[in-house]
Amino acid sequence: MKFSARLDKLAPYPFVEISRIIARKRAEGVEIVTFGIGDPDIPTPEPIIDRLIEASRTPANHRYPETDGLPEVREAIADWYKSRFGVDGLDPASEVLPLIGAKEGIGHAAFCFLDPGDVCLIPDPAYPVYAAGTLFAGGESYVMPLLEENGFLPDLEAIPAEVARDAKVMWLNYPNNPTGAVAEKAYYEEAIAFAREYDIGILHDAAYSEVVFDGYKALSFLEVEGAKDVGIEFHSLSKCFNMTGWRFGSAVGNPDMVHALFTIKSNLDSGIPQAIQEMAIEALTGPQDHIDSNNAIYQVRRDKVMDALVRLGLGVVPPKAALYVWAKVPPGYTSASFTARLLDDLALVVTPGSSYGENGEGYIRLSLTTPDEMIDKGVDRLNSWNIPPPPEA
Repeated sequence: MKFSARLDKLAPYPFVEISRIIARKRAEGVEIVTFGIGDPDIPTPEPIIDRLIEASRTPANHRYPETDGLPEVREAIADWYKSRFGVDGLDPASEVLPLIGAKEGIGHAAFCFLDPGDVCLIPDPAYPVYAAGTLFAGGESYVMPLLEENGFLPDLEAIPAEVARDAKVMWLNYPNNPTGAVAEKAYYEEAIAFAREYDIGILHDAAYSEVVFDGYKALSFLEVEGAKDVGIEFHSLSKCFNMTGWRFGSAVGNPDMVHALFTIKSNLDSGIPQAIQEMAIEALTGPQDHIDSNNAIYQVRRDKVMDALVRLGLGVVPPKAALYVWAKVPPGYTSASFTARLLDDLALVVTPGSSYGENGEGYIRLSLTTPDEMIDKGVDRLNSWNIPPPPEA
């Protein structure tokens, strides 16, 4: 049997391999502490679950949904953007599109904007789906390095003019996965001006906007003047409402770009189950106080993990947002070799930075979505450990 050549170009999705490692170690009787996958361990709030249970009994919700979702859910998304970010005037009919989780929309986006050979500007390190979608569409990725000295922001001036002229779209993601970096208004203004100059569409992934620390408040890209002229923003209920398993996200912004994504989706999926859409309406229109409660839990975990890493002498910058701590590995180690050392010595799982691109080499990512008792076990193991000499090259 013959398969597509694109399969040979795809690296294994990092979290699939992490799950396999965890399963194998547990089968061997090892108690694993995992800081690997960013999947909130805090339950979905009860009123949201109650709405799902009630909606699941409605016969109309047992049938095929529409790709563009219920009018009420599009209105709820637009209203949430207005109340949370002050983004006024989003048209629920043309500028809002529900997604089966942000990942689905991110993966489909490349088919809207890229023909074979077209250039996509992609940050590195980054969420792997940006590059995977580009590959599926036959596009070419141009890497924008995210370097610590630049605050993990792409240096737009370093992009050659000939590359910028050929580029169709550019991915941005703040608060950032995996680095935890944030972008402020001035940077978005620079990106919008760059997009206008070179006729580039901006695809902004804001899935972590509500996971913030130390009083920080994240911006929406769409708050900035001119953003809707050049781009769309992807969001998700996964991280802010602990709804990763329910698969609900959205794309909002430029109506032509939203329509293009709708056109692709309508040919490939049948939309979000309507009971889950009603669940999303409850999340978006109901009380939001659990977000602060979640963040208080994550901040305590962040501080514990940070203290242990600093004691070991690893270079870390306290993240203002997102669910991760991005730490430098010790001299002499690679991302992979230090990840292996933590697993072998401490039965502790982290994600090697190299899983997110070549510029992630030299770092590891630790997720804060591990239950408190396991966080404490992991921190105790780190605090009782001294880093051994690196393996010989």
